[in-house]
Amino acid sequence: MEFLASIHPKVVHFPIAFLMLYPVMETFYFFTSKDFYLKTALLFLIIGVIGSVLAVFTGNQAYQSIVDWSKEGKEIFSAHQTYANLTVWYFAFVLVARYFMIIKKKFSKKFAIIFIVLSLIGGYFVYQTGLYGAELADNLFRTKLFNTEFEK
Repeated sequence: MEFLASIHPKVVHFPIAFLMLYPVMETFYFFTSKDFYLKTALLFLIIGVIGSVLAVFTGNQAYQSIVDWSKEGKEIFSAHQTYANLTVWYFAFVLVARYFMIIKKKFSKKFAIIFIVLSLIGGYFVYQTGLYGAELADNLFRTKLFNTEFEK
């Protein structure tokens, strides 16, 4: 499980990239009506959701691998975890809804606007997750640095 914890910082960037590019593809589809963008948006969303599930899983492993958490670190982790889980579930819902609309052949420009708005709201969750993740990494670094200085 140590391996999974160690890859968390590497894994998180993939869902961030795909979930932040997803609204761009939705917008391109809205303006061009090209099937390529419709399919690319769905592909980006699928990869983003799968990647975010992996990121949450490896993040939980990373949390368990750290033994002495500061009170501040636990609070930051809690916010980070909340937004990470919210991001996964939110985009999973968007994926199911979008897939259903495509299968039923009801995806139109009107629905494209709705999904653009939904994807931008989800982008806020991704942003907050990353913000707390960076704050958590900084907190862990400062705590480790602080403890190391006084051990010498």
